[in-house]
Amino acid sequence: MTSPHAARKAVVLLSGGLDSATALAVARAEGFQTYALTLDYGQRHRAEIEAAAHVAQALGAAEHKVVPVGLDRLGGSALTDAIDVPKGRDVAEMAKGIPVTYVPARNTVFLSIALAYAEAVGANDIFIGANVLDYSGYPDCRPEYLAAFEKMAALATKAGVEGTPIRIHAPLIRMTKAEIIKRGMELGVDYGLTRSCYDPDAGGRACGRCDACLLRKKGFEEAGVGDPMTTLGS
Repeated sequence: MTSPHAARKAVVLLSGGLDSATALAVARAEGFQTYALTLDYGQRHRAEIEAAAHVAQALGAAEHKVVPVGLDRLGGSALTDAIDVPKGRDVAEMAKGIPVTYVPARNTVFLSIALAYAEAVGANDIFIGANVLDYSGYPDCRPEYLAAFEKMAALATKAGVEGTPIRIHAPLIRMTKAEIIKRGMELGVDYGLTRSCYDPDAGGRACGRCDACLLRKKGFEEAGVGDPMTTLGS
């Protein structure tokens, strides 16, 4: 662990999935004291909320908050509404357009709450596990979006007006799933604690066929390692 930022705080958006867990590990490795933030937005894959708590504890977060945000009351996504989650799609199909699992304006809502949390705890940095590779197709994971949000944050916050603008970090933005997994393993992430499935059963077991499950499987195969979540049968 490096020391230059040892006294600095960072808010990390933590879903309980593979990418956000790695982002938390990266923030810790860079010497930040981490404040994990999980949003309970009415998602059908609620197993990830419990997973986030385990990840936050395992990676030594100073604090972990779960904040309810009722995006399910708005609908418009297979993750929050009575819309079927796509299953069995190949990579070419995933690469076509914005998937129905896109939650309208989710990252804008999430980052806004992270911004409020950062000001409340005196953090000048926010980490998010956004990624533009592996065919996610989400418009609010693009580098230009994150840069624009950072500019807005400088105008909209007390911290920004007083000359200490809050920075948005997306350390995984151009990494493949395999590269993310390898980096996380270097940093001691226990991926057996994470959950990725968009449509788990009532016991939280992954369906194995949604886009998130298939991309996770592809990532571990390309990294040349076994998925500990699969090994654990959950």
